[in-house]
Amino acid sequence: MSFFTGLFANRAKLGVALVTLLLAFYLVVSAQRGLQLLTAPELTAKFMGAAYLVLPVVGAWALIRELMFGARTEKMAAILAAEGRLPVDNLPRTPAGRIVREAADAEFPRYKAETEAAPEDWRSWFRLSCAYDAAGDRTRARRTMRQAGKLFASNRPTENAPGV
Repeated sequence: MSFFTGLFANRAKLGVALVTLLLAFYLVVSAQRGLQLLTAPELTAKFMGAAYLVLPVVGAWALIRELMFGARTEKMAAILAAEGRLPVDNLPRTPAGRIVREAADAEFPRYKAETEAAPEDWRSWFRLSCAYDAAGDRTRARRTMRQAGKLFASNRPTENAPGV
């Protein structure tokens, strides 16, 4: 595999790395400006500096949370792929490449029933999340994937071990 093939195969990871670097730069600059305002003699500037320091803290928390979410999702997908239980993306698509909503809606009850039958199985929640995503409901897809991640993290350590 050539350098460029590998680069395009990991385009999503490259995008995440770029956004992470830009956000980290913003957080450092924000923290620096907040500290400068804290050292200013005016009381108003000190309050603004303290308030300004909240932005990097919240930003760092959100960044770390999202990176952990992505890593956990990728790990769960790798386990499902190794088990041969990853949902197959065979739904019909529009000429623009979007999944035909009616086809996704027709597949959805199968994944919902699977999750209702096994509510403590992270695999069923993962597949339900994929079904929500295919149906275009990104909010429920993320919420459901977070539930899958919670169940995944609470499982036995041997089940979550890499390569299992």
